[in-house]
Amino acid sequence: MNISQEIESRYSEMIDIRRYMHQHPELSFHENNTKEYIYKQIKDLGFDIKRDVGGNGLTARLQVNDDYPTIALRADFDALPLEDGKDVPYKSKTPGVMHACGHDAHTAMLITTARIMAEHKDELPVNVVFLHQHAEEKIPGGAKSMVEAGALDGVDYVYGIHVSSAYPVGMLSYSYGYKHAGADSFTIKVQGSGGHGAAPHESIDPVVASASLIQQLQTITSRSIDPLKSAVVTAGMFNAGVAFNVIPDSAEISGTVRTFEKGVKDIVVSRLNGILKGIESSFNVTCTLDYQDGYPPVLNDSNEMKRILKCQQDNQYVKELNEVEPSMGGEDFAYFLQEKPGAFYNIGTQNKETGADYPHHHPLFDIDEEGMKAGVESFLKLALNFNK
Repeated sequence: MNISQEIESRYSEMIDIRRYMHQHPELSFHENNTKEYIYKQIKDLGFDIKRDVGGNGLTARLQVNDDYPTIALRADFDALPLEDGKDVPYKSKTPGVMHACGHDAHTAMLITTARIMAEHKDELPVNVVFLHQHAEEKIPGGAKSMVEAGALDGVDYVYGIHVSSAYPVGMLSYSYGYKHAGADSFTIKVQGSGGHGAAPHESIDPVVASASLIQQLQTITSRSIDPLKSAVVTAGMFNAGVAFNVIPDSAEISGTVRTFEKGVKDIVVSRLNGILKGIESSFNVTCTLDYQDGYPPVLNDSNEMKRILKCQQDNQYVKELNEVEPSMGGEDFAYFLQEKPGAFYNIGTQNKETGADYPHHHPLFDIDEEGMKAGVESFLKLALNFNK
């Protein structure tokens, strides 16, 4: 197979897929039109296709030889609740919804990979399952339900790509071991007793108690976690009151906890509960904690990460391999890696000259579409060189 020739011959199609999806984004768990669009792109390729897997997910199996190992390649396809701020021909046509994280590119790369592999089936030393996953952006995530629905049945290894505006086109960035942190959330209700702002002694002020609570939350990582380990505790929302001169009955604080190791997470949760008891005692309020376990950490299998890198020989589009530190961002690809060995890595799509360098989840987020070539190439090289 002449990989660069195959990619170049389909590059315009890949751009069309990406831009169509960018113009027609759908939110997590509501991707009804998107899943139909993906199905139409691959339905005639000779795959064993299963639809509505774990919700809106879709799997497509390319069976080459029953004696070969089976790898799974994943792309997510949901969008975010953001207004597209770009002035481009492919700007989102759905008010308040846009592909601000590159899932449109992931899908375009996987469909292109599938089309190439379907035409060169006899050259593959592996069977391939293409995982088109819904709802990565919203807990509980689509990966979890797809796994529960059997998306990885008969699969031996699983791999995924995420585009990145932090790295230039042509760069493959990777991490051994942990790639992304576990992403939990919490909401704390602080119940006091409201009253007039001019007579605070007649009330139990939940705002003052909450202010102290938020400050104390920052001591968890600075004073309870080993400095050589990682944890983040962030209070991102604080809601209380309706008038400047009224002490409200209650206040609410919401935030996130990010950790890699279970032992570190356990310390964070224990200290969080301890701080709440202290706040209750100090301020005579009642604190109620709602702690939600989010996506687990993404833990790459080091042997599979080595396999990916070993397969990237004599590449046309992947020009640089770059080992990077793990990210504290969450990613539900973790559920796939809990079931099967595999790895998750980034492909650079940054181009500062064209404005494709805004961070993910930004209204002006965009990619240099040339970067998608490296993503397809990396998948093809992985499959073709799997046993080398």
